[in-house]
Amino acid sequence: MNIALYSGVSLNVADLLLLIAMLILPLIAQIAVNSTFSKYSRVHSSRGITADQAARRILDLNGLYDVKIEHISGKLSDHYDPGDNVIRLSDSVYGQTSVAAIGVAAHECGHACQHAEEYKPIVIRSRIVPVVNICSSLWFYVFLAGCLFTFLPFLTYLGIAMFCAVIFFQLVTLPTELNASHRAMKTLEGDCILEQSELRPARKVLTAAAMTYVVALVTSVMQLVRLLLRSRR
Repeated sequence: MNIALYSGVSLNVADLLLLIAMLILPLIAQIAVNSTFSKYSRVHSSRGITADQAARRILDLNGLYDVKIEHISGKLSDHYDPGDNVIRLSDSVYGQTSVAAIGVAAHECGHACQHAEEYKPIVIRSRIVPVVNICSSLWFYVFLAGCLFTFLPFLTYLGIAMFCAVIFFQLVTLPTELNASHRAMKTLEGDCILEQSELRPARKVLTAAAMTYVVALVTSVMQLVRLLLRSRR
């Protein structure tokens, strides 16, 4: 086997292994977060407080009286919308008394507090959203055009650069999510919303959720490696 052929086989194997890892890791992370949430959804707060009540209490304690709380359909579709200044809690969280639901609600309150305090990573993330949305939608087509039209090789690298913008967004998102979870646990303990014995289950739910963002970043880095390998061919 000559060197060029051996190199080509090695690149194909590396590409295949990366692709398999990219398919498996997110699946494992999603299964973990769903199973962890389901498990601790059966552990109810001894104080009987619902997740939306806990969220309202946390917001008021931080002076965020103008932040609204709304009920939306779905499971774990919870989020804070800074545009409408509202925390939206899903069916699996709103009105529920489980430590899992309360943990998730407290996490979303953490995001509201971040915006109110102009927490640097979330400010950066908000500012780059328009650019990242464009890059996320177009990077593949630009990269593909560079591969098809070999006389325009700059398109290949432009596509890679656009994908790097997506990775940067994920990189900024990670500390934002971790900080929101840290704020949530600190508040749940400090304001005695949960008992000491209930803090560990809530932390497990938030840790499992945080891992999905870690995996998303790792998966994107793997994709970047694949793109770089393909650009060498």
